[in-house]
Amino acid sequence: MKITLYDKIRSYLDETQTPRRETSHVATRTSKASSEARGDSTSWGGKALVIKIGDAFRLMVLSAERSLDSARVKEHFGVKKFRFATTEELAALDLVPVAVPPLGEPNLRLALRVDPSVLANTVIAFNAGSLTESIILGIDDYIRLSRPRVFRFAKDIESS
Repeated sequence: MKITLYDKIRSYLDETQTPRRETSHVATRTSKASSEARGDSTSWGGKALVIKIGDAFRLMVLSAERSLDSARVKEHFGVKKFRFATTEELAALDLVPVAVPPLGEPNLRLALRVDPSVLANTVIAFNAGSLTESIILGIDDYIRLSRPRVFRFAKDIESS
């Protein structure tokens, strides 16, 4: 039987003796729906986006209440363009769209960047490689485990 990313994350959290809350819920397709299914604040949600700059994939994590500011990402990396990973590229990285965990090494082999909007909370909640399984970590434990590089790349979600 194949070990899932969710199982790998749980094992890592056990090995590092990291306290957390785990919850099972209906399958969700958005960060907002995941927060509602968990019964927590959308601001706690860590929205993890995989982007491709040149030949490299990067993991960008921001509060689920915010959206990606493309101009700031381009400026930070000194590029004129980037794109989001396709469903096929995510699958090749053993990732599920909408369930990408906000963790870098050693769980994911992706360079990790985190927006300060995530660190403004006492916890981070996320789908852990599964559309139906979530983990909630204390923010200090998240920082200790993920050792993120932080820069501001989120903006308020624009109303339509």
